[in-house]
Amino acid sequence: MHSWDDFRVFLSVAETGSFSASARELGVNHSTISRRVQSLEKRHGVKLFERTQKGYRLTVAGQSILSIVGQAKEATNHASRLLSGHDDRLEGEIKLTMPHEIFDLFLAKPLAAFSLSHPKIQLNIGVKPGLKNIANREADLAVRITPEPPEYLIGKRITYMQHALYASPQVINGIERGESVPLVLWPNIHAIPSWASDNFGNAHIAMYVDDLTSMHKAVKAGVGLARMPCFYPDSVICPEVVKLDIPLPLSDWGLWLLNHVDLRNSARIRACKQIITEHMSQYLPVFLGNA
Repeated sequence: MHSWDDFRVFLSVAETGSFSASARELGVNHSTISRRVQSLEKRHGVKLFERTQKGYRLTVAGQSILSIVGQAKEATNHASRLLSGHDDRLEGEIKLTMPHEIFDLFLAKPLAAFSLSHPKIQLNIGVKPGLKNIANREADLAVRITPEPPEYLIGKRITYMQHALYASPQVINGIERGESVPLVLWPNIHAIPSWASDNFGNAHIAMYVDDLTSMHKAVKAGVGLARMPCFYPDSVICPEVVKLDIPLPLSDWGLWLLNHVDLRNSARIRACKQIITEHMSQYLPVFLGNA
Protein backbone atom coordinates (compact mmCIF):
# COMPACT_ATOMS: atom_id res chain seq x y z
CA MET A 1 0.00 0.00 0.00
CA HIS A 2 1.25 3.46 -0.88
CA SER A 3 1.67 5.96 1.96
CA TRP A 4 0.56 9.55 1.34
CA ASP A 5 3.01 10.61 4.07
CA ASP A 6 5.90 9.46 1.87
CA PHE A 7 4.61 11.50 -1.07
CA ARG A 8 3.98 14.47 1.22
CA VAL A 9 7.62 14.35 2.32
CA PHE A 10 8.73 14.01 -1.32
CA LEU A 11 6.78 17.15 -2.25
CA SER A 12 8.18 19.11 0.69
CA VAL A 13 11.78 18.21 -0.22
CA ALA A 14 11.11 19.07 -3.86
CA GLU A 15 9.75 22.48 -2.87
CA THR A 16 12.38 23.34 -0.26
CA GLY A 17 15.40 21.63 -1.87
CA SER A 18 16.62 20.52 1.54
CA PHE A 19 15.99 17.69 3.98
CA SER A 20 16.56 20.08 6.90
CA ALA A 21 14.14 22.71 5.58
CA SER A 22 11.57 20.00 4.90
CA ALA A 23 11.97 18.67 8.45
CA ARG A 24 11.30 22.16 9.85
CA GLU A 25 8.29 22.64 7.58
CA LEU A 26 6.71 19.30 8.53
CA GLY A 27 7.71 19.40 12.21
CA VAL A 28 9.73 16.18 12.16
CA ASN A 29 13.43 15.37 12.45
CA HIS A 30 15.95 15.07 9.62
CA SER A 31 16.19 11.29 9.87
CA THR A 32 12.43 10.92 9.36
CA ILE A 33 12.63 12.87 6.09
CA SER A 34 15.55 10.76 4.88
CA ARG A 35 13.81 7.51 5.83
CA ARG A 36 10.58 8.48 4.05
CA VAL A 37 12.37 9.42 0.84
CA GLN A 38 14.44 6.22 0.89
CA SER A 39 11.29 4.17 1.50
CA LEU A 40 9.56 5.72 -1.52
CA GLU A 41 12.63 5.21 -3.72
CA LYS A 42 13.16 1.59 -2.61
CA ARG A 43 9.51 0.67 -3.08
CA HIS A 44 9.52 1.87 -6.68
CA GLY A 45 13.12 1.09 -7.59
CA VAL A 46 14.03 4.65 -8.67
CA LYS A 47 16.05 7.61 -7.46
CA LEU A 48 13.90 10.71 -6.90
CA PHE A 49 16.63 13.18 -5.90
CA GLU A 50 20.27 13.76 -6.61
CA ARG A 51 22.41 15.72 -4.18
CA THR A 52 24.19 18.85 -5.43
CA GLN A 53 26.19 21.62 -3.80
CA LYS A 54 23.01 23.72 -3.71
CA GLY A 55 20.78 21.04 -2.21
CA TYR A 56 18.63 18.19 -3.53
CA ARG A 57 17.55 18.30 -7.17
CA LEU A 58 14.81 16.20 -8.73
CA THR A 59 15.77 13.40 -11.07
CA VAL A 60 13.78 12.71 -14.24
CA ALA A 61 11.68 10.23 -12.25
CA GLY A 62 11.05 12.84 -9.56
CA GLN A 63 10.08 15.44 -12.13
CA SER A 64 7.60 13.02 -13.70
CA ILE A 65 5.44 12.82 -10.55
CA LEU A 66 5.89 16.34 -9.14
CA SER A 67 2.73 17.90 -10.60
CA ILE A 68 0.63 14.82 -9.81
CA VAL A 69 1.69 14.83 -6.15
CA GLY A 70 1.05 18.58 -6.01
CA GLN A 71 -2.48 18.01 -7.33
CA ALA A 72 -3.02 15.27 -4.73
CA LYS A 73 -1.96 17.67 -1.98
CA GLU A 74 -4.43 20.29 -3.20
CA ALA A 75 -7.21 17.68 -3.42
CA THR A 76 -6.46 16.59 0.16
CA ASN A 77 -6.54 20.21 1.36
CA HIS A 78 -9.79 20.78 -0.53
CA ALA A 79 -11.40 17.75 1.13
CA SER A 80 -10.21 18.96 4.55
CA ARG A 81 -11.65 22.43 3.95
CA LEU A 82 -14.99 20.99 2.86
CA LEU A 83 -15.25 18.83 5.97
CA SER A 84 -14.32 21.78 8.18
CA GLY A 85 -16.82 23.95 6.34
CA HIS A 86 -19.68 21.63 7.25
CA ASP A 87 -18.68 21.49 10.92
CA ASP A 88 -21.52 22.96 13.01
CA ARG A 89 -19.75 22.49 16.34
CA LEU A 90 -18.20 25.33 18.32
CA GLU A 91 -15.04 23.35 18.92
CA GLY A 92 -11.76 22.57 17.23
CA GLU A 93 -8.82 24.64 16.03
CA ILE A 94 -8.91 28.00 14.24
CA LYS A 95 -5.67 29.01 12.56
CA LEU A 96 -5.94 32.80 12.55
CA THR A 97 -3.39 35.07 10.90
CA MET A 98 -3.01 38.85 11.04
CA PRO A 99 -0.34 41.59 11.23
CA HIS A 100 1.08 41.74 14.74
CA GLU A 101 0.16 45.44 14.99
CA ILE A 102 -3.54 44.55 14.57
CA PHE A 103 -3.34 41.84 17.21
CA ASP A 104 -1.34 43.94 19.68
CA LEU A 105 -3.43 47.10 19.41
CA PHE A 106 -6.96 45.85 18.81
CA LEU A 107 -7.62 42.12 19.07
CA ALA A 108 -5.59 40.61 21.94
CA LYS A 109 -8.27 41.29 24.57
CA PRO A 110 -11.40 40.41 22.53
CA LEU A 111 -9.80 37.18 21.33
CA ALA A 112 -8.88 36.34 24.91
CA ALA A 113 -12.54 36.85 25.82
CA PHE A 114 -13.55 34.68 22.84
CA SER A 115 -11.31 31.88 24.11
CA LEU A 116 -12.85 32.08 27.58
CA SER A 117 -16.39 31.96 26.22
CA HIS A 118 -15.59 29.11 23.78
CA PRO A 119 -13.24 26.80 25.74
CA LYS A 120 -13.50 24.01 23.15
CA ILE A 121 -12.11 26.25 20.39
CA GLN A 122 -8.32 26.49 20.23
CA LEU A 123 -7.00 29.65 18.62
CA ASN A 124 -3.69 29.27 16.81
CA ILE A 125 -2.65 32.82 16.00
CA GLY A 126 0.12 33.63 13.53
CA VAL A 127 1.51 37.17 13.47
CA LYS A 128 4.88 36.64 11.78
CA PRO A 129 5.61 38.66 8.61
CA GLY A 130 4.48 37.11 5.35
CA LEU A 131 1.11 35.93 4.13
CA LYS A 132 -0.16 32.53 5.20
CA ASN A 133 -1.55 30.38 2.38
CA ILE A 134 -5.23 29.84 3.17
CA ALA A 135 -5.67 27.50 0.20
CA ASN A 136 -3.11 25.13 1.74
CA ARG A 137 -4.70 25.35 5.19
CA GLU A 138 -1.79 27.33 6.64
CA ALA A 139 -4.58 29.54 7.98
CA ASP A 140 -8.36 29.26 8.27
CA LEU A 141 -9.12 32.92 8.85
CA ALA A 142 -7.12 36.05 8.05
CA VAL A 143 -7.23 39.70 9.03
CA ARG A 144 -5.34 41.13 6.10
CA ILE A 145 -4.29 44.59 4.94
CA THR A 146 -4.61 44.52 1.16
CA PRO A 147 -6.12 46.47 -1.74
CA GLU A 148 -7.92 43.41 -3.10
CA PRO A 149 -7.99 39.80 -1.81
CA PRO A 150 -7.64 36.72 -4.07
CA GLU A 151 -10.84 35.46 -5.68
CA TYR A 152 -10.79 32.12 -3.82
CA LEU A 153 -11.23 33.95 -0.49
CA ILE A 154 -14.51 35.31 0.80
CA GLY A 155 -15.13 37.91 3.45
CA LYS A 156 -15.58 41.62 3.80
CA ARG A 157 -13.67 44.84 3.83
CA ILE A 158 -13.99 46.19 7.35
CA THR A 159 -12.71 49.62 6.36
CA TYR A 160 -10.55 51.56 3.96
CA MET A 161 -7.35 53.01 5.39
CA GLN A 162 -6.11 56.58 5.56
CA HIS A 163 -2.39 57.31 5.40
CA ALA A 164 -0.52 60.36 6.63
CA LEU A 165 3.03 61.68 6.78
CA TYR A 166 4.90 61.40 10.07
CA ALA A 167 8.28 62.71 11.24
CA SER A 168 10.20 63.55 14.40
CA PRO A 169 10.46 67.19 15.56
CA GLN A 170 14.13 67.32 14.51
CA VAL A 171 13.31 66.18 10.97
CA ILE A 172 10.45 68.70 10.81
CA ASN A 173 12.89 71.44 11.86
CA GLY A 174 15.21 70.41 9.04
CA ILE A 175 12.33 70.54 6.55
CA GLU A 176 11.48 74.06 7.71
CA ARG A 177 15.12 75.10 7.17
CA GLY A 178 14.91 73.85 3.59
CA GLU A 179 17.13 70.79 4.06
CA SER A 180 16.76 67.66 1.97
CA VAL A 181 13.99 65.50 3.41
CA PRO A 182 15.15 62.01 4.52
CA LEU A 183 12.59 59.32 3.71
CA VAL A 184 11.85 55.98 5.38
CA LEU A 185 10.26 53.74 2.75
CA TRP A 186 8.98 50.21 2.21
CA PRO A 187 11.53 48.02 0.37
CA ASN A 188 9.40 47.72 -2.80
CA ILE A 189 9.60 51.50 -3.43
CA HIS A 190 12.70 52.16 -5.52
CA ALA A 191 12.28 55.85 -6.39
CA ILE A 192 11.15 59.02 -4.65
CA PRO A 193 7.37 58.55 -4.29
CA SER A 194 4.93 61.17 -5.55
CA TRP A 195 3.72 62.02 -2.04
CA ALA A 196 7.26 63.24 -1.31
CA SER A 197 8.06 64.94 -4.61
CA ASP A 198 4.66 66.69 -4.66
CA ASN A 199 5.10 68.18 -1.17
CA PHE A 200 8.83 68.81 -0.77
CA GLY A 201 11.41 70.51 -2.96
CA ASN A 202 14.05 67.88 -2.38
CA ALA A 203 14.12 64.47 -0.72
CA HIS A 204 16.37 61.44 -0.48
CA ILE A 205 15.92 57.85 0.66
CA ALA A 206 17.46 57.39 4.10
CA MET A 207 16.27 53.88 5.04
CA TYR A 208 14.12 50.95 3.93
CA VAL A 209 12.03 49.14 6.56
CA ASP A 210 9.76 46.11 6.00
CA ASP A 211 7.74 46.27 9.22
CA LEU A 212 5.29 48.95 10.38
CA THR A 213 6.35 48.91 14.03
CA SER A 214 9.99 49.22 13.03
CA MET A 215 9.15 52.02 10.60
CA HIS A 216 7.50 53.90 13.45
CA LYS A 217 10.60 53.37 15.59
CA ALA A 218 12.81 54.64 12.77
CA VAL A 219 10.73 57.82 12.54
CA LYS A 220 10.85 58.20 16.32
CA ALA A 221 14.65 57.87 16.21
CA GLY A 222 14.86 60.73 13.72
CA VAL A 223 15.88 58.69 10.67
CA GLY A 224 13.39 60.42 8.44
CA LEU A 225 9.81 61.04 7.33
CA ALA A 226 7.46 58.16 6.49
CA ARG A 227 4.03 57.62 5.03
CA MET A 228 2.22 55.28 7.41
CA PRO A 229 -1.37 54.06 7.86
CA CYS A 230 -2.86 56.29 10.53
CA PHE A 231 -4.14 53.50 12.75
CA TYR A 232 -0.71 52.68 14.15
CA PRO A 233 0.99 56.03 14.92
CA ASP A 234 -2.33 57.57 16.00
CA SER A 235 -2.88 54.69 18.45
CA VAL A 236 0.66 54.58 19.81
CA ILE A 237 0.84 57.95 21.53
CA CYS A 238 4.40 59.17 21.02
CA PRO A 239 5.45 62.86 21.16
CA GLU A 240 8.55 62.08 19.05
CA VAL A 241 6.34 61.07 16.10
CA VAL A 242 4.34 64.01 14.73
CA LYS A 243 1.64 63.89 12.03
CA LEU A 244 2.24 66.54 9.36
CA ASP A 245 -0.68 68.73 8.33
CA ILE A 246 -0.48 67.57 4.71
CA PRO A 247 -3.67 65.88 3.44
CA LEU A 248 -3.27 62.69 1.43
CA PRO A 249 -5.96 60.93 -0.65
CA LEU A 250 -7.72 57.94 0.89
CA SER A 251 -5.78 54.76 0.14
CA ASP A 252 -7.28 51.93 -1.88
CA TRP A 253 -5.81 49.55 0.72
CA GLY A 254 -8.25 48.24 3.29
CA LEU A 255 -8.57 46.00 6.32
CA TRP A 256 -10.19 42.72 5.26
CA LEU A 257 -11.50 39.72 7.18
CA LEU A 258 -11.15 36.65 4.94
CA ASN A 259 -11.53 32.89 4.84
CA HIS A 260 -11.53 30.23 2.15
CA VAL A 261 -14.90 29.77 0.42
CA ASP A 262 -14.99 26.11 1.57
CA LEU A 263 -15.09 27.23 5.23
CA ARG A 264 -18.07 29.55 4.91
CA ASN A 265 -20.38 27.14 6.78
CA SER A 266 -18.06 26.39 9.71
CA ALA A 267 -19.71 27.41 12.97
CA ARG A 268 -16.47 28.20 14.76
CA ILE A 269 -15.24 30.33 11.82
CA ARG A 270 -18.51 32.26 11.76
CA ALA A 271 -18.35 32.85 15.52
CA CYS A 272 -14.77 34.11 15.36
CA LYS A 273 -15.52 36.34 12.36
CA GLN A 274 -18.44 37.88 14.22
CA ILE A 275 -16.40 38.89 17.27
CA ILE A 276 -13.59 40.31 15.11
CA THR A 277 -16.00 42.27 12.91
CA GLU A 278 -17.94 43.70 15.87
CA HIS A 279 -14.80 44.76 17.68
CA MET A 280 -12.88 46.19 14.73
CA SER A 281 -15.94 48.18 13.62
CA GLN A 282 -15.55 50.27 16.80
CA TYR A 283 -12.22 51.56 15.46
CA LEU A 284 -13.31 52.85 12.05
CA PRO A 285 -12.35 56.48 12.93
CA VAL A 286 -8.85 55.30 13.84
CA PHE A 287 -8.33 53.62 10.48
CA LEU A 288 -9.80 56.59 8.63
CA GLY A 289 -7.43 59.00 10.37
CA ASN A 290 -10.11 60.70 12.45
CA ALA A 291 -9.05 59.51 15.90
